[in-house]
Amino acid sequence: MIPRIVKLVFVMFAVIIGTGFKSIHTEKCLPVKSPAKDQRIMLALLLDTSNSMDGLIDQAKSQLWKIVNELAAAKCGDGSRPSIKIALYEYGNDGLPSSEGYIRQVSGLTDDLDLISEKLFALSTNGGNEFCGQVIKTSLNQLSWSTSPADLKMIFIAGNEPFTQGSVSYRLACGVAKEKGVVVNTIFCGNFDEGMRTSWKDGADIAGGSYMSIEQNRKTVYIATPYDDQIASCNERLNKTYLYYGASGEQKKAAQATQDRNAESYGQANKVERAVSKSSHAYKNSSWDLVDAAKEDEEIIASAPAQELPPEMQGMSTEQRTKYVAQKAEERKKIQNEIQALNKKRQEYIASHSTNENDDSMLDAAMIKAIREKARALNFDWK
Repeated sequence: MIPRIVKLVFVMFAVIIGTGFKSIHTEKCLPVKSPAKDQRIMLALLLDTSNSMDGLIDQAKSQLWKIVNELAAAKCGDGSRPSIKIALYEYGNDGLPSSEGYIRQVSGLTDDLDLISEKLFALSTNGGNEFCGQVIKTSLNQLSWSTSPADLKMIFIAGNEPFTQGSVSYRLACGVAKEKGVVVNTIFCGNFDEGMRTSWKDGADIAGGSYMSIEQNRKTVYIATPYDDQIASCNERLNKTYLYYGASGEQKKAAQATQDRNAESYGQANKVERAVSKSSHAYKNSSWDLVDAAKEDEEIIASAPAQELPPEMQGMSTEQRTKYVAQKAEERKKIQNEIQALNKKRQEYIASHSTNENDDSMLDAAMIKAIREKARALNFDWK
């Protein structure tokens, strides 16, 4: 028979050992951090519109939809698609108020991609003073940047004058950007070494971004594919699924067609890039299109004033409207899937016929490279 004191020692020893095992087990099974949900991508484009920057603006116009398609292809850490907003500023233009530092917010952060295209195509160049530090600071103060560390927030500033100009220190502005979690990427339009000498790289380094140089006067070269005409035909059908509403709905519907023509002004292949964007989740028009609006609030179908609807809908009952909107939504989804399938074949064709796959001397390639590099650190991927 074991003495009572010995039993007590055994019990205490068992408790200690058990506690130890529990501690070890808990340490090994610490909860894994779940992937962030509802991630966002926010980009601000700060473009120099002084006299020498016609080539830069031309590249931005011709490559907008390719960049949008890159953003639309991204996946969040939880497998969902991120919401995408783009802002646009111009700076360095004598036509802008000197009191504002020759800076203008062309558009705040928005998911209205037709608006961004419209504003971009309206830009013109004029000689001026390029104050990089001030335009960065202005965009940081004026835009509604997310405060979530899981969101990708980036500024792309492009120009060709020293980064040091103006009364606002670029070091201070880039330091503030870093504090806000906004990455500043600098794109020098000219010789790479000259951009380094004029502090463009230093600005990017301070804000955790990438420094790049591009040849702003190079023309965008598209590779025509056997699928372009089919995608363009799908785009015409896609446009017929949009049902405008509201006081400015008809005008916005017309603007959609205008931006199709603007894209086509750079060639059929660029119009196709826009059509691919329109088939993605990034292209949303809930402010004027009933199909998109009904996804967020079905009551808009009944509440929209008849006189602000397309002619074919003005005499419909609520039940007829609902059925008609659902029909158009189904048609749209089918066409969008068709475009996506054709685009997959198109991309494979382009990859097999491209000779400049790693050419970073153009605006789109430089931006896409920087976006992917920083996005992966936030668990975005393109698989």
